[in-house]
Amino acid sequence: MTAAAEAKLGTSADSESDSESAPRLAALLDRPLASFHLILVTTGLLTVIGMVMVLSASSIDSITLTHSAFSVFKKQLMWVVLGAPIFWLGVRLPPRAYRRLAYPALILSFVGLLAVLVPGVGLLVSGARRWIDIGPLQLQPSEPAKLALALWGADLLVRKEKLCGQMRHLLIPLVPVATAAAALIMLEPDLGTTMCVVLVLFGLLWTVGAPLRLFGMIVGGAAAVVVALIIREPYRLARLTSFLHPASDASGNGYQAVRGLQALGSGGWLGVGLGQSRFKWGLLPNAHTDYIFAIVGEELGLLGCLLVLALFAVLAYSGLRIARRTTDPFVRLASASVTIWLTGQALINIGYVTGMLPVTGIPLPLISFGGTSLIATLFGLGMLASFARHEPEAVASLQKKGRSRSARLFLLPVPDLGYLTPVRKRPRRSRPPVPAPRRADGPATRRGAQPPAARTKAAQPGKAAQPGKAARSGRTAQAGGTQQSGARRSTGAERSRARRTVPNPPPKGNRTGTDGGRRR
Repeated sequence: MTAAAEAKLGTSADSESDSESAPRLAALLDRPLASFHLILVTTGLLTVIGMVMVLSASSIDSITLTHSAFSVFKKQLMWVVLGAPIFWLGVRLPPRAYRRLAYPALILSFVGLLAVLVPGVGLLVSGARRWIDIGPLQLQPSEPAKLALALWGADLLVRKEKLCGQMRHLLIPLVPVATAAAALIMLEPDLGTTMCVVLVLFGLLWTVGAPLRLFGMIVGGAAAVVVALIIREPYRLARLTSFLHPASDASGNGYQAVRGLQALGSGGWLGVGLGQSRFKWGLLPNAHTDYIFAIVGEELGLLGCLLVLALFAVLAYSGLRIARRTTDPFVRLASASVTIWLTGQALINIGYVTGMLPVTGIPLPLISFGGTSLIATLFGLGMLASFARHEPEAVASLQKKGRSRSARLFLLPVPDLGYLTPVRKRPRRSRPPVPAPRRADGPATRRGAQPPAARTKAAQPGKAAQPGKAARSGRTAQAGGTQQSGARRSTGAERSRARRTVPNPPPKGNRTGTDGGRRR
């Protein structure tokens, strides 16, 4: 066999294998619980990768501070242990419970954002008040505020679903509340988290179908505010200029950006090896927090970076898939906004590490060191997993097969779609019939019957009815109701006999008289 034939045979074999793998992948994605399993797998893999990279990137700083390479890792492990039951609780809660949590969560978030600005309550670190010190724990209220805004905004837009076509009802009170939250976060100051709040707002408006001009207005307003903040604080302007030309000030404002790029470039395709980073030895500031992706690129190489990007891409696909397959508008809005927030935050972090965005200082979800961010992220992902279990096809499958062994182990109930059933209105009670008025000298008369005063003289006993009057009275009885003769009511047969025997009166001038009701 020639080389050309072998190459042709190999190409055909590869095409056949690709054509076979595509239907298999489509069949896997068409399973009822595919979204649920994708959320579980991506959350678990990103958490494990984050734990390993935090241990590797923080080992030198831990030794310097506490003479132990595991001090920072132990703190992160403690947060993971606390976050696991919170993730389980998020999976177990039904969608109706998240709607009930929307308003209390937003109120508590604003209380925390106000409390962190109070001296003595908020912990001042590097000129910023972002944490509240509670014994061994340090909480950052701005992290759960993003999730609370997503839940409250979704519930608000569902309640105003019929009014969302009007710009005034679409913006108020959603935009003012989001602006107030962003303003409180900027007072800390924390520009990166403020951008995440804007991402949540954009996710809600984009999912509800807001017009494009509204996004242009919001972007223009946000750009004006950012320019004003940059002009007010000189260090922000220095960060912006160092982003454009980091090498021009490599020992000053561009130091971190340059070191991050050098760490990424030194990794190559496969990296220098896990735990073998050179830049974590004091060369790269915040190596285990904001710039952990640079350590991933150095130790795991390009393949490790692509793996992290692929996992976030799968997470984005899963969240938007849940939003598309659900029939509940609240689930659609909440899942889309949370997905846009998490993936957008990841892109911002990776963007400034790779030099494509200015340095803003936000963590990489599930990978960077940080307790409150990890807890809020795990609860948000648990909520997405719960929404995935409440997809109509997933509910039908789980109700048919019952709880699996893993569901019984983790006490996960069989979901239902009872919360989607519209509330039926109570039937209006029929009014009781109005009793007919009773005569003083006889039985009750039927409604619509002719009163005694309006009866014709022909109906009175002792008087003969004339032909014309009889015919007219017959027609009147036919149109208005049943005539009565004395105390006896006339029947339909008698009225029809009267119409046959009593003709219509002749025109004037031709009437000659009557004889027993017949013309001569």
